[in-house]
Amino acid sequence: MNRKTPASSTPAASPPPEPSARPAGARRFPYLRQDFAASLVVFLVALPLCVGVAVASGVPAELGLVTGIVGGLVTGLLPGSSLQVSGPAAGLTVLVLEAVREFGLPALGVIVAAAGLLQLAMGFLRLGRWFRAISLSVVEGMLCGIGLVIIAGQIYTAAGTKAPDTGVGKIIGLPGALVDALDNPGAPASLAVGAGTIAVVVLWQRLPGKVRVVPGALAAVLLATLAVLVFSLPVATVRVEGLLGAIRPPGADAFGRPAEPALVGTVLAFALIASAESLFSAAAVDRLHDGPRTRYDKELVAQGVGNTVCGLLGALPMTAVIVRSSANVGAGARTKASRVLHGVWLLLFAALLPYALALIPLPALAGILVHAGWKLIPFRQIAALWRGHRGEALILVATAVSIVAVTMFEGVLIGLALSVVKTAWEASHVRLEVVDEGTGPIRAHLAGNATFLRLPKILDNLEALPQDRPIELDLSGLHHLDHACRTALRNWAERHSTAGTEPVRVLAA
Repeated sequence: MNRKTPASSTPAASPPPEPSARPAGARRFPYLRQDFAASLVVFLVALPLCVGVAVASGVPAELGLVTGIVGGLVTGLLPGSSLQVSGPAAGLTVLVLEAVREFGLPALGVIVAAAGLLQLAMGFLRLGRWFRAISLSVVEGMLCGIGLVIIAGQIYTAAGTKAPDTGVGKIIGLPGALVDALDNPGAPASLAVGAGTIAVVVLWQRLPGKVRVVPGALAAVLLATLAVLVFSLPVATVRVEGLLGAIRPPGADAFGRPAEPALVGTVLAFALIASAESLFSAAAVDRLHDGPRTRYDKELVAQGVGNTVCGLLGALPMTAVIVRSSANVGAGARTKASRVLHGVWLLLFAALLPYALALIPLPALAGILVHAGWKLIPFRQIAALWRGHRGEALILVATAVSIVAVTMFEGVLIGLALSVVKTAWEASHVRLEVVDEGTGPIRAHLAGNATFLRLPKILDNLEALPQDRPIELDLSGLHHLDHACRTALRNWAERHSTAGTEPVRVLAA
């Protein structure tokens, strides 16, 4: 028979200490332990991505670390989104590569700084929330096109060959490049390292949770580096210049170039695409936690400050990055301290261990980016849109194809134009009802929104009405009648009736 323990003999749970009794550090940083642990996870996720994005963009690897450091220490301290992490993003790789190829590396800093100043202006003008009005199909199409170009380009890197300059050239030239790679003695080893890196990243998610404390991308790069060293594989590795050697602030002559029309277009592309990607990422991160919501205008200002600083240092542009941000939330971060600390760890690594980068195989970074590019392709969204909204699915595909066929900026503009046309077409629903009682005038009622997009159909139906009968055209049911339709209907009414027949009577809208 079990005996109950007397209540008096049970030691009472000690109450939590009063706020005044806690150490001063705990009162000021109540979540320091959680944020410290999360910052280490974000650092380990960010390190290979910073280096990989820089190499894929055609700039020194250290510049990717510089952008990550600024994203942590500068943007991370500013208000906006408390748990979102900024740094160099795969989404801008294609645009940076095009800019460096066309204008040269010295001009990159000017472009990034000018884009940052434009973001600042948009933030101060409270335009941040307007980016949420951009069609999601255009954004998904942009990411899909970028993902395709990244995958195609990085396969060349994994094979140890030079990629063509255009997106179409990269994709069309893949079969020939792979055939040529078989004749290169070092290509099979290089391709094997790249393929092995992708396999490790994919399979890492299936391992026990304790193992997955180490991010898959970092584990893949470390294993690839170890394999190259142990087996002495003939594989290219990252070129190292040192942190101070890689930073090249733009000179005075470079600041005179923003007036060039082509460069202005590139600045606009950087600012608009980086802003859209950051604010869409903020919306996604807000769904992952219950903390304070993003203040979009302030976040846009924070991104602008970060990009301005990156430009003055000659580094890569930054955006908020969903991979790092979701890792930050998943690791238990509670405040912005985690993203600031991740910038500290990147700075310490870049300052104390820069030559460790020289051990990293380029095919391993290519594998990391191929995996990142694959994740940018929204397969599920395309299938869902095709089932429910085929027009949106076509806009997504058209945007992606345009980015591959021309440039990213022009592809996004094409997607936006198609989205506007589709919206205008759907908004211009108009209904024409004709009532003919056999005697008296024929009554034609127009209802809805009459725009130039529907004008041909309206005129076809009206011109089919008999010309020897009086007609009443009732426009009172129209919510909107644009100038083109108003003029065309007036002209039709003037010329429709035959001689001896009453003119068309128009009841005004």
